[in-house]
Amino acid sequence: MTLLFAHRFVSRLILPVLLAVVLVLGPSAPAQALGGEQVPLGTPAPGFTLPTNVGDGEISLADYLGQWVVLYFYPKDFTPGCTLEAQRFQRDLPEFIERNAQVIGVSADDVDSHAEFCDSEGLRFPLLADADGAVSRAYGSWMKPMSMRHTYLIDPDGTMQERFLGVRPAIHSQEVIARLDELQA
Repeated sequence: MTLLFAHRFVSRLILPVLLAVVLVLGPSAPAQALGGEQVPLGTPAPGFTLPTNVGDGEISLADYLGQWVVLYFYPKDFTPGCTLEAQRFQRDLPEFIERNAQVIGVSADDVDSHAEFCDSEGLRFPLLADADGAVSRAYGSWMKPMSMRHTYLIDPDGTMQERFLGVRPAIHSQEVIARLDELQA
């Protein structure tokens, strides 16, 4: 009787959940759960140059040497969680500026989508278009066809100092500020 109960439990509860994960994330779901291999803390952050909706039309990580960089990856413009996260970063932008930190968002959306998103939400920080996911992959933040919700703190020398995985959009900006304060102390 116990064996029959275990079989029913697995077939009715566990297998459907596993099947759903595989269908949503693909057959290598566990390997993709965190988006790939993470850049080790204390090592140089991967360099990049990506198109943006502001300024000269391209931004490189090297443009921000001498400043802290809050590099946040997000799945898609105009979705509820991504909108909330962007709004919180915008609300707290003066606090980041006080800490010599630049907020930069990255997703697979194109430059036109980013321009509309910035206009719609009043965003005053750059959003970068990582259409092929190359930069997201370099940071371990890619789950085709989109970037994952991860954030990285890069110091003024270009060194990876912190990573945030499993971000909660409503409180994330304040978490980043608190960690930035600890790192700058």
